[in-house]
Amino acid sequence: MIVEVGHYALVLALALSLMQAILPFWGARTHDARLMATARPAAMTQFAFVALSYAALTYAHVVSDFSLVNVVENSASSKPLIYKISGVWGNHEGSMMLWVLILAASGGAMAAFSRAIPPRLLADALSVQGVLGAAFLAFILLTSNPFLRMVPAPIEGNDLNPILQDPGLAIHPPLLYLGYVGFSIVFSLAAAALIGGRLDAAFARFIRPWALAAWCFLTLGIAMGSYWAYYTLGWGGFWFWDPVENASLMPWLAGTALLHSAAVMEKREALKVWTIFLAIVTFSLSLLGTFLVRSGVLTSVHSFASDPTRGLFILAILVMFIGGALFLFMLRASSLKPGGLFAPISREGALVVNNLLLTAACAAVLVGTLYPLALESIDGDKISVGAPFFNRTFGPLFAPLLLLAPLGQLLAWKRGDFLAAAQRLFFAAGLGLAAMAVFAALHGAPVMSVIGSGVAVYLIVGAFAEIFRRIFPSGFGAAKNALFRATGLSLSTWGTAFAHAGLGLSMLGIAASGWGVEKIVAMKQGDVYDVGPYQLQVVGVTTDQGPNYQETIAHMSVKRDGQIVALLAPSKRFFSTRRMGTAQAGIVTLNLGQIYVSVAEPHPNGLIDARLYWKPLVSLIWLGALVMAFGGLLSLSDRRLRVGVARRTAKVQIAAQAAE
Repeated sequence: MIVEVGHYALVLALALSLMQAILPFWGARTHDARLMATARPAAMTQFAFVALSYAALTYAHVVSDFSLVNVVENSASSKPLIYKISGVWGNHEGSMMLWVLILAASGGAMAAFSRAIPPRLLADALSVQGVLGAAFLAFILLTSNPFLRMVPAPIEGNDLNPILQDPGLAIHPPLLYLGYVGFSIVFSLAAAALIGGRLDAAFARFIRPWALAAWCFLTLGIAMGSYWAYYTLGWGGFWFWDPVENASLMPWLAGTALLHSAAVMEKREALKVWTIFLAIVTFSLSLLGTFLVRSGVLTSVHSFASDPTRGLFILAILVMFIGGALFLFMLRASSLKPGGLFAPISREGALVVNNLLLTAACAAVLVGTLYPLALESIDGDKISVGAPFFNRTFGPLFAPLLLLAPLGQLLAWKRGDFLAAAQRLFFAAGLGLAAMAVFAALHGAPVMSVIGSGVAVYLIVGAFAEIFRRIFPSGFGAAKNALFRATGLSLSTWGTAFAHAGLGLSMLGIAASGWGVEKIVAMKQGDVYDVGPYQLQVVGVTTDQGPNYQETIAHMSVKRDGQIVALLAPSKRFFSTRRMGTAQAGIVTLNLGQIYVSVAEPHPNGLIDARLYWKPLVSLIWLGALVMAFGGLLSLSDRRLRVGVARRTAKVQIAAQAAE
């Protein structure tokens, strides 16, 4: 009965989304306030029904209701509870349900927390959200119904893919989808602004909190996905330029450009056309990522679906929304008035260069990801585009951003002084050069790691150069009131500094990967191997029985200067239901670096094939992502900015409402 309720709730949500798409839009065209007012309750009620449907599917997984095809194919009664819950989105149908749940939640949040947005703009934006919801709800009901019954019901299910039975899966997809789908609000507001033909600085203020929230979630989602692949797949890498990894990187790059462009539009009412374009492109790239993962055109450990019907349906959604938005943009772009002027050497100018580099880097990733697919569809040739291409195209475009970010923070709005800004970065540049000398003395080659580490240190220190100048305007001699001046700075100023410093931390971790050590060995009990500054010794091998797997564990000690500093227990698991094995890496963090060991099944003679790694400073990669997200959260929580928005736009909104 609960399953039927969930299915019916999904149908009702589709009906409500259609109502949300039509009635507010028509009300905005006819200036009917009552019809426009239906947008808010429709969005909130649609979310309630989608949440009820998702809860019913989760219940079916938790109680192992094997009368559902989705549960049979992706669960088993012996599976731990946490993986029964996370396994709901560990398959195509369930992951699309999670997508729609977050989409409905985004629309409900916009309806509940966007009181400052003019009624007509909000009605059009929620109408666009309704169309999005209707498209994806129809996709689920027509091609990916998670509530299909199996008669007769089997006694046991097929279990979940073993590599997905990991705590990382309980965190990575929800965070990633909150980022992907969070940009739908920005897309809807951009489409509504184009439909209404009005675009001013208030638009940038409206989209900024939603874009920031989505960017923070996407940053955390990508980082969690990177770390999940790092320790789950057993290959020791944090990024493989996998097409599905690229699918999440592209909207992050476009979203980062959007945040910087919106800042210029908000401050100077410039870059209006560019900001609208980026708002469309960012969510369009999120939709493209959905198509790549769900259509079956890619082969990846991250992809789920391989049904061509589903691929065609998602392609139709892609064409409808991306094509429709770009067509509307083409019609309206020429009528948008240009904003304020600024000198090339200014903070606006630096942000424009930032945008150009980010979008060019995004385009390089897009070409490298889609070119093999396009070539195969034209002449049937299959090629792969791997890390060398992306490193040679993406790297030279992204590297200048690291040098530009601290400089841009120090330039004044409208017209800046390049030499004065550069002088304030002498200390950061000096520390960067000193870091290069230290790392070169300690590790030597490769040269790119030495250069990258120096640039990363420069970025970390330079990120706080403007804050230091404002806290200590006349040097350390002005330390008396430093705390007062520090607390007087806006949270958005601190947020920008932390976000840039977080990027520097991640870059330092990536640069240090060049000094890592890797060994592939056949070990036996008692063997000792040098791995970087540490020695690894196999202490013994044991077996264990998990809830739905058998496990062979290699117990190892990590020593330095003859003293045990850590213990490792890498293992190999075998899932009997799926007849699949997975490697569970043994990882220990030591001084921001990590010892990483991945083992295979032991041979009859007692030898164990193993990969041994020493990865200096690798933990900074993910620590940097956390700092970036923290910086975004600081900016998002800047209450003075929100109060200022309300005060600055009050007269504009009153005038707009009167005109409507």
